Amino acid sequence: MSLIALGVTGGIGAYKAVEVCRQLQQQGHDVVAVMTRAATRFVGALTFEAITRHPVITSQWRPGANADIEHIAVADTAALLLVVPCTANVIGKFANGIADDFLTSLYLATKAPVLIAPAMNSNMLAHDAVQRNLATLRARGVEFVEPGEGYLACGWIGKGRLAEPSDIVRAATRMLAPGSGTLAGLRLVITAGPTYEDIDPVRYVGNRSSGRMGFALASEARRRGAHVTLIAGPTTIEAPALDAVVRVRSAAEMHAAVMRESAGADGVIMAAAVADYTPSEASSDKMAKSEGPLTLTLTRTRDILADLGARRDGGARPVLVGFAAETTDVLRKAREKRTRKQVDLIVANDVSQPDRGFDSESNAVTIIGAAGEQSIPLQSKEKIAAAILDRVEPLLRASSARADVAASSSRV
Repeated sequence: MSLIALGVTGGIGAYKAVEVCRQLQQQGHDVVAVMTRAATRFVGALTFEAITRHPVITSQWRPGANADIEHIAVADTAALLLVVPCTANVIGKFANGIADDFLTSLYLATKAPVLIAPAMNSNMLAHDAVQRNLATLRARGVEFVEPGEGYLACGWIGKGRLAEPSDIVRAATRMLAPGSGTLAGLRLVITAGPTYEDIDPVRYVGNRSSGRMGFALASEARRRGAHVTLIAGPTTIEAPALDAVVRVRSAAEMHAAVMRESAGADGVIMAAAVADYTPSEASSDKMAKSEGPLTLTLTRTRDILADLGARRDGGARPVLVGFAAETTDVLRKAREKRTRKQVDLIVANDVSQPDRGFDSESNAVTIIGAAGEQSIPLQSKEKIAAAILDRVEPLLRASSARADVAASSSRV
């Protein structure tokens, strides 16, 4: 079947990695264990060697390693890098590009998908530094098996215990079969980030969108098996690994890319914060500073979501999802926007709050559609993305069914 590099780090949950290894082998996969030095204090390397029938990699300085094909080929031949358990320390190293042992070097070298099963103390898991590192890895396309809640080795009760081996194996199996998933066979276009409207070669009009919400949606859609094209404006965080990433700068470029890429798509999710206005004329030279006020003339940009709704003209495809970032009367404005732009769902959020919305790692939204409204409380944007796609999935299935009926009727 597939070669899986099983990373084992220094946590009490390391003993569960033995069962994960066993279950993967039962499905026909070949497993090579890569253990950190700390991991060997919890489980002996000999245990994994006996189970996998491969030498266990415990050091990048092993004598003769350069001549051992089983060592140097791991990065090139592994179909999946699975880390069970993954401590806060190793998560931090992965997120920040630190390569001080074989496992962290392997993470940087491999092109294989990466699945991590975190396990740690509850307070460690909730710490801002750990949450930032997790968000960084998610944005790069790393997937996670969420830790469970219960008794921890430290004696606490809370979230942080390693997920059950069967759950980890199921997640690994899904990643090894990219054609599977609830959105398999569907093509989605997702936008993210701001647009920058140039005033001159130095200055521009922009907004505070970080792209995190759109990136989280793209990662979650890809995790569910969809073919995802991400159209992203200028962002400071790295885009996730997807089928296609199209970079744009201005609202006009975003409009052109969306209209082009959405042709034949099953759904379009417009999470980008596209500028409503752009300077009428950008100067080719830097504008000189003067003593008096400066007046800029701004013109309306084309409304991408409205143009998509008009082009669909009541048809089944694509399913259209928009965002309404407001500071006052949020729900009323969002409801009007959904009707006016002829879209299926509007995700409304109040960006006046400091702990959510633009340039934040968390959000709280209300999803508005013909079937009703659903309020999602403050939580990570990754969880918000999952909730949004839970609402989008039934619309995609219904849209596909209507399109199939229409196609059958046209052939009669």
